[in-house]
Amino acid sequence: MSHARSEYEDFKRIAPDAYDLVLALGRADAGLDKQLLELVKLRASQINGCAFCLQHHILLSERIGVPVDKLNLVVVWREAPIFSARERAALAWAEALTCLPDGVGEDVYAEASREFSETELTYLTSAVASINVWNRFGAAFRWTPATRPVEANAAAS
Repeated sequence: MSHARSEYEDFKRIAPDAYDLVLALGRADAGLDKQLLELVKLRASQINGCAFCLQHHILLSERIGVPVDKLNLVVVWREAPIFSARERAALAWAEALTCLPDGVGEDVYAEASREFSETELTYLTSAVASINVWNRFGAAFRWTPATRPVEANAAAS
């Protein structure tokens, strides 16, 4: 029995213009590293409790070669030395923009500004904004997460 209130495909059908806008925002990346962007999207999806987006970005991360250890440890990235300074700055930025009760602190901004150019930081912010929008839809409507392709299940065993 599904606990979904509606599904991802319903969003595309019900509000195609909104779907296209959110999709377009997520495609603006100014050449930022795809693996870095996936880590950011995973972390925001974890914080927001969006199972659909979390599973989607885990599967996508695996396809583009994000190391399994990073996928497993992104939830505790501060304690895991496997992440580079640039990844740490991006993850801190993503968390700050995902949890905004006090705005974005000067220390997080300074760290992000050291690692990313002004253009890169603007596009990184767009990526965080985009995944947060997707998370709002996925969590609100409890979209059903994708299942891992059968051949990948067999290989993982």
